[in-house]
Amino acid sequence: MQQHLGRLDGVSKVEVSLLTGKVAVLPRPDAKLDPKKVLTATYDSGVTVAQMTITATGWVERNAAQQLVLRVNGDETFPLKLDAAAREIEPLAGTGRTITVRGRLYTKPGKESKQKPELQPLEILEIVRKR
Repeated sequence: MQQHLGRLDGVSKVEVSLLTGKVAVLPRPDAKLDPKKVLTATYDSGVTVAQMTITATGWVERNAAQQLVLRVNGDETFPLKLDAAAREIEPLAGTGRTITVRGRLYTKPGKESKQKPELQPLEILEIVRKR
């Protein structure tokens, strides 16, 4: 799996811990790393993904459908799961202020699920930094 994920565009390093069952995919500083491709590549390598978290920096805004999103660059956004944490940063929408969050993009739906995984709205687990 380490080699499989290491071939993805934008990947700098892949760290696998057999002890904890966790995999960390670290992006190159100058590259864009697509979480959907990481999730798909992991699944395609035969490994079951229990959950996927991400640390991302961007700004909060509303998309064309007025949904709250975290925009991490000009063309990449993550829809936000509307919970207490998202409501806490909602006042930043449209201000252009940068925020760093750690959030969950995927949780396996259940033991019986054999469906190919799809990213879910970003559930904010921690607000790392507001500027």
